Amino acid sequence: MSTASPLLAPVKADERHEVGGVQVDIAKTGNVRVKRMIYPPGFNWDANLKTVVGTDMCMHAHVGFMAQGQINVRFADGCVVEYKAPQFVAVEPGHQGYVVGDEPAVLIEFDFEGETVNRLGVPPHKHG
Repeated sequence: MSTASPLLAPVKADERHEVGGVQVDIAKTGNVRVKRMIYPPGFNWDANLKTVVGTDMCMHAHVGFMAQGQINVRFADGCVVEYKAPQFVAVEPGHQGYVVGDEPAVLIEFDFEGETVNRLGVPPHKHG
């Protein structure tokens, strides 16, 4: 009997990418993209994505459901927010994330590419 998580199993997707060690599977559904993001243990924005993306902070919003694992997000003001499965997620732009623990973190995300913040009405980060 396999103990592998079905959240990590191969899925049919319109697109599949790996960026900075993060596996991204994308399905286009109407006007929205549904993404499965698999962040490996040890993932850290500074080490894995900062140079790839070219910004100090991630400037995208992440809206969805943390299905497995934990990602902590640090904002420019020093505030740290923990997202531990199972949990709904709404992360404002201007953050750095890192995986906590020794299991992959799986985020099921919904986005509108560069229009996510405006289309979903994601407010700016407020310390708290």
